[in-house]
Amino acid sequence: MRDRAHDDAMAEVFRKDPAYAVELLNNILEDGEQGEMLIALRQMTKAFGGVAKVAEQAQLNGTHIYRTLSANGNPEIRSLTAILKTMGLRLAVQPIRSPEVHA
Repeated sequence: MRDRAHDDAMAEVFRKDPAYAVELLNNILEDGEQGEMLIALRQMTKAFGGVAKVAEQAQLNGTHIYRTLSANGNPEIRSLTAILKTMGLRLAVQPIRSPEVHA
């Protein structure tokens, strides 16, 4: 069971320092830990007014967001994109390293 006080504290951090939230999400994406990503997104959802508000702005059902961001969630790109958009964020693809010039 997750610690509610920790979730509240992280939501406050994300509200005060959105750049930290971006850095954290990018680090999690780099590591490929889906469970950690879902936890961070749940905490960020709280920072952005809660599930009901994010669901309304993302034009998704609140129950769908709860399920998507649950410990066993498996978010679709469409849902993830909509949730991130309400937070002023987007998914992006970047090269792992500089592309090599091929002759």
